[in-house]
Amino acid sequence: MTGQSWSERLLGGFRRTSERLGENLAGLTGKARLDEEDLDRIEEALITADLGPAMADRIRNRLAERRDVAANGTEELRKVVAEEIAAVLRPVAQPLDIDAFPRPQVILVIGVNGSGKTTTIAKLAHLFQEQDYGVMLVAGDTFRAAAIGQLKVWAERLGVPIMAGPEGGDSAGIVFDAVKQATATGIDVLIVDTAGRLQNKRELMDELAKIKRVLGRLNPAAPHDVVLVLDATTGQNALSQIDVFREVAGVTGLVMTKLDGTARGGVLVSAAERHGLPIHAIGIGETIDDLRPFDADEIAAIIAGNIR
Repeated sequence: MTGQSWSERLLGGFRRTSERLGENLAGLTGKARLDEEDLDRIEEALITADLGPAMADRIRNRLAERRDVAANGTEELRKVVAEEIAAVLRPVAQPLDIDAFPRPQVILVIGVNGSGKTTTIAKLAHLFQEQDYGVMLVAGDTFRAAAIGQLKVWAERLGVPIMAGPEGGDSAGIVFDAVKQATATGIDVLIVDTAGRLQNKRELMDELAKIKRVLGRLNPAAPHDVVLVLDATTGQNALSQIDVFREVAGVTGLVMTKLDGTARGGVLVSAAERHGLPIHAIGIGETIDDLRPFDADEIAAIIAGNIR
């Protein structure tokens, strides 16, 4: 990975999607007109590349309007595909802005265990530090001692304060204390880790509702953001997680992580098309600066194989 640019590393996260699509597009080069069989092949390739049926149908319809596009070579064909993908991604490419007043801006971070949630919290904190915001972390996932310990390690590395309690402690109480301390000390951003257990949806829903009630007593606008962390390697399973967490927690935005060589990056497009939720940032690797706001046009070009 060393020495590679962000774009080169990003290419790895969408390689499976791009290569699958590219194989099908390459076979159409030079054809005077795309026939129904050609369009079927492209649509199938888009679906198997995790872009989803709705997005695949959208691109198929666009190509059906321009059946002579392949005659001008693969590049022109890729350009049409990239344009349609970018049109879906541009509206959701929204960085997580810190604009709450009064401070702090409270961000609840949710996601299933193993999605990279705790590491993503640290990366978000680093991102905000680079923008000169004061950050504080809250270890609200009290059901896993490992999560508390991991967040404490990150807080120490970043040099930011953390509010934590014992394993099995009351998450809402810890969050309450954290907001009071953050308000008193002039913290800009309060990032709260939450439990990621979906085995008992009702229990998780009750816990998050309690946290929101407690926050509301101190600041009626809090939480200002409810950010869901998704693991790109899980493909279509990520979409079902959005469905569940929207119901359980009222998700306001997404962060996609683990966009490495094993990722099924096309699901990012599928999520944008299906849910229309802001996608605040994407993560590639494990280092602290591996999370950034994403460029919709760059990702569309990479997926279509029309790399700039």
